Amino acid sequence: MAAAARARVAHLLRQLQRAACQCPTHSHTYSQAPGFAPSGKSTDYAFEMAVSNIRYGAGVTKEVGMDLQNMGAKNVCLMTDKNLSQLPPVQMVMDSLVKNGINFKVYDNVRVEPTDRSFMEAIEFVKRGAFDAYVAVGGGSTMDTCKAANLYASSPHSDFLDYVNAPIGKGKPVSVPLKPLIAVPTTSGTGSETTGVAIFDYEHLKVKTGIASRAIKPTLGLIDPLHTLHMPDRVVANSGFDVLCHALESYTALPYHMRSPCPSNPITRPAYQGSNPISDIWAVHALRIVAKYLKRAVRNPDDLEARSNMHLASAFAGIGFGNAGVHLCHGMSYPISGLVKTYKAKDYNVDHPLVPHGLSVVLTSPAVFTFTAQMSPERHLETAEILGANTCTARIPDAGPILADTLRKFLFDLDVDDGLAAIGYSSADIPALVKGTLPQERVTKLAPRPQSEEDLSALFEASMKLY
Repeated sequence: MAAAARARVAHLLRQLQRAACQCPTHSHTYSQAPGFAPSGKSTDYAFEMAVSNIRYGAGVTKEVGMDLQNMGAKNVCLMTDKNLSQLPPVQMVMDSLVKNGINFKVYDNVRVEPTDRSFMEAIEFVKRGAFDAYVAVGGGSTMDTCKAANLYASSPHSDFLDYVNAPIGKGKPVSVPLKPLIAVPTTSGTGSETTGVAIFDYEHLKVKTGIASRAIKPTLGLIDPLHTLHMPDRVVANSGFDVLCHALESYTALPYHMRSPCPSNPITRPAYQGSNPISDIWAVHALRIVAKYLKRAVRNPDDLEARSNMHLASAFAGIGFGNAGVHLCHGMSYPISGLVKTYKAKDYNVDHPLVPHGLSVVLTSPAVFTFTAQMSPERHLETAEILGANTCTARIPDAGPILADTLRKFLFDLDVDDGLAAIGYSSADIPALVKGTLPQERVTKLAPRPQSEEDLSALFEASMKLY
């Protein structure tokens, strides 16, 4: 009788398997890696969703003082940058803190595109302050700096490299409890209010790296679309390009069940796990919003509908990539930002050369998706269609070029610099750019197609000129 029951169960499982959805979103028809082997567990078999609590609404910033009061906070660090410290978003936060009797100190020395040195300056400030809660008001630079400060103040005896991603740092799992952190994003790009990731320039190697752990994600993200009205058009554009690439990369990343190694303990399962059915939903929805609203948001600063939707898209894409991860556009972007020579982006009030993160990411996107398309052509065609391409007669081998051409048109329409050459790089810089990409294994290994140093060189060369 037991044998008959087992046979019946096996038959039902086979029927379910045959009936499973085979659409590109759920079938994960990639051919790069071996499939999941349950016995040996050489690749992962599970994914985990982690995201901050999110509250959205025009004017919601005024609730921050009540939130801190509800948490029982007695001594709060308000973190921002010099430019924002004079603008309405920070004033709105301070008014709420004062109104609700919250004692706070302001740290306004956040560096736009932070470095290990600027992180450590913030860490020293918060260690001296003995804060029991944090509020970060700004873009990804501020939110990431505040996450790092909270982490190292909560783990005061740790060396800075202990939690930094391998191979640059030791990549230790975070096991200490952190203090509450409320993030108030003022840009529509990083989605950092949703993620456990903090990115910085490691000056010694002139590359970007970071800290990635679910433990450092904000307790609460207050997404207030009124703050987006203070962004200049180039900031809106470059922030939007970050959203675009977050969505595209997480949707085309190596599927979670093909990522190796399988963790021996859940605490070592990385924040960036590979594409998965839940992240896919957020990525695709974010991409649809970008396609509909980014150009409007850039061209009209008073278009509250467009800017509000891009603020949401940033969070949606953040939920997607914060759990699935990004791959080559981001991996290659880090040396592009880190090795900047003299380029200073328009609309950014900084005293140092700067390639904004979203710009450094998007400049390689046509070359990258041409390269990766052969591993998941259906997904590349699907995203090209969302961005406006006519794919009715498209052939599978044309997926990469179609998406690349669609991206080039999108970038041209938004007056993006004509490739890496336009921001100060030449073919002579390619070896250094490749060298700066190689340590970014945390993300490059999530690309659906493995890449050699020669492949990376060719991708940088192809990105020197876009149009």
